[in-house]
Parts: sequence; structure tokens; C-alpha cells
Amino acid sequence: MRDGRYVVVIVDDHALFSQGLALLLESRAGDTFVVAGSTTAGEEAVALVGREAADIAIVDLALPPLGGVETIRRIGAAYPATHVLALSGTDDLGLATAALRAGAAGFLGKSADPDVLVAPLLAIVAGVRVVRPDLLDALLVAGDRTGDGLMERLGPRDVALWRLLARGLETSEIAKPMLVSERTAKRMIASLLHRLGAANRIEAAAMAGRYGLLDDGDDPRSR
Repeated sequence: MRDGRYVVVIVDDHALFSQGLALLLESRAGDTFVVAGSTTAGEEAVALVGREAADIAIVDLALPPLGGVETIRRIGAAYPATHVLALSGTDDLGLATAALRAGAAGFLGKSADPDVLVAPLLAIVAGVRVVRPDLLDALLVAGDRTGDGLMERLGPRDVALWRLLARGLETSEIAKPMLVSERTAKRMIASLLHRLGAANRIEAAAMAGRYGLLDDGDDPRSR
């Protein structure tokens, strides 16, 4: 804390949004929070958190090229006492799951009413996780789906392919670690999408988050 106030840093690739968020916090809760700095690059987030001894880091999940989830993971590894609130312009369930698994203490959409932002930040520093009720319901429903036997029907190679697909790699990039030709990789991807019941790669990536495949080295079948 600084002068009795919680120190906040903002990591968002839109500088205007960061400025607006800082003004909001200062005007609505300047006696509770002080915005010490911001950055538009996830690569600079860890240094910013350390330099300002931040109590809270507000991280946008759409941070090219590093990504908000990886940024959250790095902040948590370097400064585990810093609480992270993840923000997203979408209600992507897979992304929300990945952010929470990476260590975020809360997840809110950017469309949330600015008036309700102060309360979640206070809850987070009190050690309470914050997720919108409708998103929490969706996460619970999705959690039930992990017991549908899908993982048991997939072999290690299928899971490895799914992980690569979830990372957004191109077919040629997937072929190399799978040790197959690009043509074969294309057929394997089509087969996997069919087995998952996913309409496309984006949907498969979102499902990967729900099944815990976005955690490094974590195979849900071993649970």
C-alpha cells in the first residue's frame, strides 16, 4: 500500500482505455486506490508490478503478442502477493477459465458498468475471487462437461494435437512437433474437430480451456 491506499497498475494495449480507467478509480475511490502506472505491453507488466510494488494488476486479456493469460501467469510467478483482475472485451468462456487457472483473482467483461468496478477490487484484495454470476453459472456447467468421458476417449497424441490447436498455431506449425506432413496434420485436425464436436478451431480452443488443457503440463486425465 502507499499512503494507506492500494496501489493499482493497468496493463492494456489501449492507452485511452487505461487512462479512462485510471480517471474512474481516482474520481470514484481516490481515497482507497492509487493508480501508479500503466503499460500497453504484457512483456513490461512484471517489471511495472515490481517497480510500483502493486497490490493489484488489472490485465486485459487481449494483449498481443504475449497474451493476457501468459502475462497473468508471469505476474503470479514473480509477485504472488499481487492480486490480478482480468478484463476482456468478450465473454469467452475458455479465455475466462484460462485466466482464472493462470492465477487471476477475478474476471470481468469490459462492458461491465464502471460503477461496479470498485467493489470487485476491494473483494479481490480481501482474498475473494470475483466472477460475474452469469459467467460463474456457465463455468459450473462447463465444469460438469469434463465428466462426460471425452478425455477418456482421447489418446495422448490426440491431447497433444488439441493443445497445439488451442495455442492458435497454423497447420504447418502443428505438423512439425507432431512429426507428420502438413497434409497429414490437416487430416488429423479435421478428425479431432469431428471427435470433439467442435465446429472450428476457435471453438476447439475454447473447449480446451474448459477441459484444463491450457495449463502447462497438466493432463486432466491424470486427475
